Amino acid sequence: MLSKEWDVRFGFVANANTLECKANHRFRLASYSEARLFETVAANLDCMEAILRFAVRHGVGFFRISSDTVPFASHPICRADWVNRFADRFAAIGAYIRRHKLRISMHPGQYTVLNAPDERIRTRSIAELRYHAALLDVLGLDRTARIQLHVGGVYGNKEHAIAAFCRQYEGLEGGLRKRLVIENDERNYSLRDCLSIHGEVGIPVVFDTFHHQCLSAGESVREGLAAAAKSWSRKDGPLMVDYSSQQPGRRRGAHADSLDEQHFLRFLEQAAGFDCDVMLELRDKEVSALKAVALARRHGFPK
Repeated sequence: MLSKEWDVRFGFVANANTLECKANHRFRLASYSEARLFETVAANLDCMEAILRFAVRHGVGFFRISSDTVPFASHPICRADWVNRFADRFAAIGAYIRRHKLRISMHPGQYTVLNAPDERIRTRSIAELRYHAALLDVLGLDRTARIQLHVGGVYGNKEHAIAAFCRQYEGLEGGLRKRLVIENDERNYSLRDCLSIHGEVGIPVVFDTFHHQCLSAGESVREGLAAAAKSWSRKDGPLMVDYSSQQPGRRRGAHADSLDEQHFLRFLEQAAGFDCDVMLELRDKEVSALKAVALARRHGFPK
């Protein structure tokens, strides 16, 4: 039986596969127009509302908003004032999120790299992060709504790459820095590496359990949770955790399609006692999130 002296929310990413809509519609850059943008954003917000209502109905308290909510928002072609155009919609969605105490995160794609040697990549990355922050701001969410990213590349010298990340991070405006968190990855930056960056600049660290399985300094999951939790202050909100497992028969590091119940129960045993919000990075999204909620409750998680 798991300890009941803990608080955890489970979540899923971007879309609910069982709903008849998607919250990450895009279109080709060659097809860009303000009218096309506004039409797409409106459809994405409609679906986001439907997903959030689904999550609340089923006891899912954590959701990762798609970076594609506003397509091309960080691209120079986008001059449209989408913030004011949809201000009322964003205000209503944000109020719903706050009323139901949902935790929200975002995760820019792999080409958002702050420590890249190429200045053009860094410039585009900062523009992308500013878009994410603007979206969370217009939703009226506090600093517990976070933007998570990887540290980036090693570029032949990890020490220099870490210094470059820290330098770029410290050069960002304060409101953006308060949104950012980093996560350990499966190839370049272990939890220990990320915690060393936290020690330099204070950025909180998301603990990715699956990446930790692939790259670590030998810490157990429970030890990793304890170390990562110390990088979060009360104002930052609870520790954010990414959870997945290995998909059988695929390359090492390939995320599973669905929840492995026994693997997940072992994770719950190790996580017992830690207040955290767990994002399930599994391909069947809300299906696994609902299984996780049911399993946790069945094994002692308070309703």
